[in-house]
Amino acid sequence: MFLLAEGGHHTPLIVEFINHYLGEPVYRFQMAYTRPIWASILGEFGAKPEDVFGPYSPETAIPWYTIMFVIACILTVLVISLLKGKLSEDDPKGGQLTLEAAFLALKDLIVGVVGEHAFKYFPVIATFGVLILISNLMGLFPLFMSPTAHISVTFALGIASFVYYNYVGIAENGLVNHLAHLTGPRLPLILSILITPLIFAIELFSNMIRPATLGIRLFANMFADEQVAGIVSGLYAPFTQFLVPVILLPLAVFVAVVQAFVFTLLSTIYLSEVSHAHDDHGHDEHPDEAHAEVAHA
Repeated sequence: MFLLAEGGHHTPLIVEFINHYLGEPVYRFQMAYTRPIWASILGEFGAKPEDVFGPYSPETAIPWYTIMFVIACILTVLVISLLKGKLSEDDPKGGQLTLEAAFLALKDLIVGVVGEHAFKYFPVIATFGVLILISNLMGLFPLFMSPTAHISVTFALGIASFVYYNYVGIAENGLVNHLAHLTGPRLPLILSILITPLIFAIELFSNMIRPATLGIRLFANMFADEQVAGIVSGLYAPFTQFLVPVILLPLAVFVAVVQAFVFTLLSTIYLSEVSHAHDDHGHDEHPDEAHAEVAHA
């Protein structure tokens, strides 16, 4: 992020390298298949694919945010593998203790928001958190950019969260009951005829725009963070290009962590709305104990 402060965003070397070798065949594929499809769709609105995606060329055939997000996915797998490989029950190191603290914090968040039964969804929620955190932090390192600073990536993450929590709702409750939770509370017959369809329409619309709200929130914060850093770093070059990054680095890390947490928390809240499976081991028979455990978490 900071190395790209002067003169705006420049294409990272790794993006140029990949497009140098793979850009030409991808470009030919786009011109032969994907561009005609987009031309027919956007033509209905009086637009061309170039107006939305920019000029087509072998140098930009594979967008930088696509390459950076693939790298973020690879780094996520590597980080999780390395952390798992260093776990030890006999001699836990500082890194393991930090990992365990993060694990317990995220576990308590999921259990506290959704319920004890939701721990089975921990791997997916944790993957969201780690992937978005790594994507946010990538812009702080040389030769990288944050893929979450582009709306296409954040919108795709929002769609993934939307698809997952609806899948869980349908799997646990069935399609009819899953849609029924959008009708609001049970009302008397006369009121239900008048009000329930309105509530259903509002809730359905609210759910349908969640991918956009999740994506725009994450994108806006990460993009604004990069823009502010770029503007401030270029105020009095070259001095501000060396001093300002040192001052803004803790703030950038804070923003990256907070935005990863917010996305994970909202995804968990959406999951709690559709996941109504009863906890095992008689939690329903002892509501006081169950509430005490949630409060403690």
